[in-house]
Amino acid sequence: MTENADQAATEHAADRRIEIPTTDGRIPTQLWLPPGGTGPAVVVFQEIFGVGRYIRGRCADLAALGYVVLAPEIYWRLGVVAVDESADDLLEQGMGLMQRVDWATAVADGVATVRHARVLTEVSGGVGAVGFCFGGGLAFNVAAVEPLDALVSYYGSALPQLLPLAPAVGAPSLHHFGDADAFIPMETVAEIRAAVTAQPQNSFEIHPGAGHAFDNPAPAFHHAEASARAWESTVAFLSDHLRAGGRYATQ
Repeated sequence: MTENADQAATEHAADRRIEIPTTDGRIPTQLWLPPGGTGPAVVVFQEIFGVGRYIRGRCADLAALGYVVLAPEIYWRLGVVAVDESADDLLEQGMGLMQRVDWATAVADGVATVRHARVLTEVSGGVGAVGFCFGGGLAFNVAAVEPLDALVSYYGSALPQLLPLAPAVGAPSLHHFGDADAFIPMETVAEIRAAVTAQPQNSFEIHPGAGHAFDNPAPAFHHAEASARAWESTVAFLSDHLRAGGRYATQ
């Protein structure tokens, strides 16, 4: 059954929206709080479709695990929060929006969000980032600029162009890829693996039979087994690196 627009807008809704200042405006950001009200922070970086139903669902999942979760709306300068995930031209819309984003500005927005997370009164412990597809590469680039306590990147689509930054990423990182990814050839995945695992604190998982965007529940993308296995690893990884307080915690 297809959700109507009102249902799509409210499913997994954030607890509140905040605005994070930058030199040229304020980033609209969705914020979820854990049941206890405080905890380590996770900044979630959107896929190409924006902060839609799927991304909000993952944010709600993380909040339920005890994290303060921030999801900056990276398309805010384009006047878009998310693509309608029931649209027939979903992929075309997402690709079109992504191509209009200024990458350096998006990285700066990500850095501003991480810094803001550190000073939120609700945040106690480390600050990490989780990114999906477009957001997987964006989170990686942010981590090369701004210290993080943990980084999880799902099939980061920009990683092939960002590998020279790998030595600058000091955060322990976990990377997920499927071995049936039609957008990132396995030869390229192998290059990414070699670059990021040159630092021994980093982990790399390749999921058999999974294509690109395998964690997205849309039937065109979803691989149930890979999604479940990757999420289990992600949850354990974040717990290991954020619960102890984090190197850059300010509380």
